[in-house]
Amino acid sequence: MGIGPIGAKGLAARFPMFRCELRRWRDGVIPDIKEAVESPLRLSDDVAQARRLLELAPETPFLVWGRDELRVRDMWNSNSQISWLLARTGIDVDSIKPPAGGRAPGWHAGLVAAGLDADEPAA
Repeated sequence: MGIGPIGAKGLAARFPMFRCELRRWRDGVIPDIKEAVESPLRLSDDVAQARRLLELAPETPFLVWGRDELRVRDMWNSNSQISWLLARTGIDVDSIKPPAGGRAPGWHAGLVAAGLDADEPAA
């Protein structure tokens, strides 16, 4: 599990309400999966990629949630962490699109941090 600050580093990040977590666990469930806009999408059938993604989870960057620390005009959030994980795993992130009428703020920041955008600094 990883834990990072929301909104600001420092004193506020000591309180649970100002921290975010990224977890992985065997047979885990997503309690609010029924709230998803679209059904979950299978991005790969490759078991090696699935293992790699789980291995990378503890390495996921924890930049300040809701801030643009990379200066790429995109705030860091859960979308950033997911795009970072998928990119580092080798999954074709260009084939992934937000739900119809939706958007994915933070997605670009994760790709920059993963080193996929040569024009932007990587974390």
